[in-house]
Amino acid sequence: MSPQVPKRALLAITSYFGPFYPNGDPTGLFYTEALHPYNVLTAAGFQVDLASETGTYGIDPHSIDKMFMSQEDTAIYNDQASDFNLKLKAIHKAADLNPADYGLFFASAGHATLFDYPTAKALINIAEDVWARGGIVSAVCHGPAILPHIIDQKTGKSIINGKTVTGFTDDGEKQLDLMDAIKKFGLVPISEGAAKAGAIYKTPDNPFDDFTITDGRLVTGTNPASAHSTAVKALAAFNAL
Repeated sequence: MSPQVPKRALLAITSYFGPFYPNGDPTGLFYTEALHPYNVLTAAGFQVDLASETGTYGIDPHSIDKMFMSQEDTAIYNDQASDFNLKLKAIHKAADLNPADYGLFFASAGHATLFDYPTAKALINIAEDVWARGGIVSAVCHGPAILPHIIDQKTGKSIINGKTVTGFTDDGEKQLDLMDAIKKFGLVPISEGAAKAGAIYKTPDNPFDDFTITDGRLVTGTNPASAHSTAVKALAAFNAL
């Protein structure tokens, strides 16, 4: 492995924790969309750091509902001394990190990412540096909100320009009755952001199916059910470098 692409990953976490849901609940980190990639990458021997733009985070209360959490996930969540929870408590501010330390950038999700990822300059800078050195950039569900803003230094365009990507679907937003909330807050759906950046956007037949796409060094997944498989594919792309 090239020393320019170290076996160390930056797991990006949304810093937004505030109003979104129609019932008044806040949105924040979708817990398993960070936990599952963390588990895959650490099991493969990666050092994994967690960072948000501000060095703060909040957990989306809907993400810890039993419909999204396995018994193992719940056990980890309830164990405040678990390795993942300790990492969350020690989350970094992205601007304090050295981009050159990382060979893989993974954007975790939650609807909150629609609020802060498009302008998360320090996270974007790390991803751009990883990409420029030949590393892997990956994102799942709403995490691809950051991708249109990651610029390829060679082309001056988004790294997803001309690439095939996926992310949470418009049909999924409608099934969750959240498209009106997205419009209310002036947020950009994943499909729209991808199209504006010149990407080819593909979706599964069912918006909640496990679905991932690998296009060279870019790996994306559609939804919470895809968090594990997206990380597995990102790992495979890294190992193929």
